[in-house]
Amino acid sequence: MNVWPDGYDKIVLQTVDSTLSEAKRVAPSLSAPLWILAIEQTAARGRRGRAWLAPKGNFSATLVLPLGDPPQNAALRSFVASLALYDAFVAVSGQEQAFELKWPNDVLLRGGKVAGILLESAGQGSQMSHLSIGIGVNLAAAPAVSQVEDGAVAPVSVRGVLGVHIDSEAFLHELAVAYAHYERQFCDFGFAPIRTAWLARAARLGETIRARTTREEWHGVFREVDEVGQLVLETAKGRLHIPAADVFF
Repeated sequence: MNVWPDGYDKIVLQTVDSTLSEAKRVAPSLSAPLWILAIEQTAARGRRGRAWLAPKGNFSATLVLPLGDPPQNAALRSFVASLALYDAFVAVSGQEQAFELKWPNDVLLRGGKVAGILLESAGQGSQMSHLSIGIGVNLAAAPAVSQVEDGAVAPVSVRGVLGVHIDSEAFLHELAVAYAHYERQFCDFGFAPIRTAWLARAARLGETIRARTTREEWHGVFREVDEVGQLVLETAKGRLHIPAADVFF
């Protein structure tokens, strides 16, 4: 197993309402990045206030990064975290071809959703004070299809699909090592190498997908992710650059 990355702290909580909520509470006092791992969450949340279902044995953690970055860099850390998740999954399973990355913030295992990412930032004016990266992984079990949004990718688990048993602390170790690698790359070289690596692992690249917000829906061919992380769709009306949406296959 790789050595825990220098400069990153870690706490493990047996029970907490939400690792993202805990991150918000402790962030003002942090001087170094901190991983918060929860064995059990009682009020976990996903995107747009949706409940995040985490059966026993799954992975629930948040990385808190003290930052002085401009807010537009926050969304790009989702790609950093996605690549780290991909590497962690390969490390624990040895099955590189089984995993793909779904824009903007999910990881797929043989076509089913195995992990999700949620970003929350804080700060004033033109700079963030910290960024929290919440990560949920179906290590042991997946929620029932009836418990997720209509049309969403069906949830799956690592144990259910691959038969691999991994506990949350061991998975955190692999994830933390991988994240530190990509974070260094992002800080040293910017988004370009992260974007290239992400696209090499992207699900449905070159295929027709749907992108939906609360107000609009677009159909088109997924061409790429642009230099600022937006989804690029080729539609009947030309190319669209979409900053945020839910994607359906």
